[in-house]
Amino acid sequence: MPGAILHVGATVTCAHGGQATPTVPNPRVMVSGQPTVLQTSPYAVAGCAMPPPNAGNGPCVTGQWLSGSVRVLSLGQPFALQTGQSVCAPTGTPLLPSVVQARVLAT
Repeated sequence: MPGAILHVGATVTCAHGGQATPTVPNPRVMVSGQPTVLQTSPYAVAGCAMPPPNAGNGPCVTGQWLSGSVRVLSLGQPFALQTGQSVCAPTGTPLLPSVVQARVLAT
């Protein structure tokens, strides 16, 4: 499914409102003047509101995209897309991209 390519300036959160930031940006391809994010790049999550063990299985610490672009690659790797599936550890909830650039789409 086509979707907007994520970049380091995109607003991405965990399902509990924690801010997610890519730890390994891809400077090879820029969109909106910012480095893009590959599917293989892990995200660090800060400020997750999920309670720790005994009350929940949180908070979210990391996130990873499970699916990305199929036809458009950089350095042989797929891009992370707004429409891609993702998961946070240790909670198993998804990453939620809410504000992304809309000029560059990939499938």
